[in-house]
Amino acid sequence: MKFSTCVFSVLFCFLSFHAQNSHIDQADDLYSSGNYTKAIEAYKNLENKDQIYDKIAKAYMALGNYGEALKFYKKSTEANPESKLIQYELAKLLSKVKKYNEAKDLFNALILKDSLNPNYHYELGIVLEKEKNPVALEKFKTTFNLDPTHQKAIFKIAKHYIFKRKFELAHQIIDIGLDSYSENIELISLKAQAYYYQEYYTHSVVWFKKLIDLGEESEFIHEKLSISYAENYEYENAIYHRKQVLRFNPNDANTLFVIGSYYEKLSDFDKAAEYMEKSLSLQDQPLDNEYAMLARVYNSQKKYKLAIEAFQKALKENPSNLATEFFLIRTKEEYYADLDTKINLYENYIKKYKDVGTPYADFAKVRLKDLKEEKFLKTEE
Repeated sequence: MKFSTCVFSVLFCFLSFHAQNSHIDQADDLYSSGNYTKAIEAYKNLENKDQIYDKIAKAYMALGNYGEALKFYKKSTEANPESKLIQYELAKLLSKVKKYNEAKDLFNALILKDSLNPNYHYELGIVLEKEKNPVALEKFKTTFNLDPTHQKAIFKIAKHYIFKRKFELAHQIIDIGLDSYSENIELISLKAQAYYYQEYYTHSVVWFKKLIDLGEESEFIHEKLSISYAENYEYENAIYHRKQVLRFNPNDANTLFVIGSYYEKLSDFDKAAEYMEKSLSLQDQPLDNEYAMLARVYNSQKKYKLAIEAFQKALKENPSNLATEFFLIRTKEEYYADLDTKINLYENYIKKYKDVGTPYADFAKVRLKDLKEEKFLKTEE
């Protein structure tokens, strides 16, 4: 009888254990398929929850309910005080919800238990970085020393070096990271930016293009590529990438104007005027320099009437711009046929600035002298 009772007890325990595991498997399947709410319900219906509190916490994390996730991670650490993995997940969540002091305490406790785990140091560094504590960098360096392939730590260190303009150190550590993961988008981006800020534009082009080859496209990438090409006088490529910037922001007045300026460099004045005009129509700010530049484009096309109008708009934007006023007179000289009208332009200009002085006064006097001589010669004929 005692033997039968013992067998029955063993069988009951086995069946209960099997049933529990079967229910856990069903809940795990729900979690794996993304049905987090039902997975949580299934987990909570199980009798022995000590081993599944962390599963419930993960499901709440997947739903974005960090408050409930935190509650169940804490229950899991109480039920499994020796589990460093659960403590690690709890510490990361504490950091995420900005409970920085608790997160630091837990990461420091984990480091005491296992000082050679690079991720403990890295995550502690993240907490310190959020607090703007400079010690964060030392934690990232410790992570790197423990694991020279740690991509996230390498990124943090390289970014710091670039910010401090220690470009050679940045390149060295980025290259180490790329040796173990050659398609790390973040490190490639940092390398491109480092070359850009060093004004090594040929190199920056190579690395920004790598980002595009890897499927990364952004307004920032195309803008920096455009500037890099322009600095190397490759204006056609500069225009192409500035036009790509317009895909992200079609009414970016600055981008439109820059494209116009590149077309001017290529002596394509029709296109230059087209883009500059569109840019100016979108802007609501002082535009004297922009209108003056457009006027110069019109002058290059010998469209003097349009150039005069553009210079006049520039002066209206900024009446004190001496250069604009002078070049307006020079354009009128080209536009007007009558010599007396041209002479009057320079006489009035010289008279206006007689007592004030202007850097263009000497040139105005030379032009006035030439025009009077031209008039004299015509009178003699």
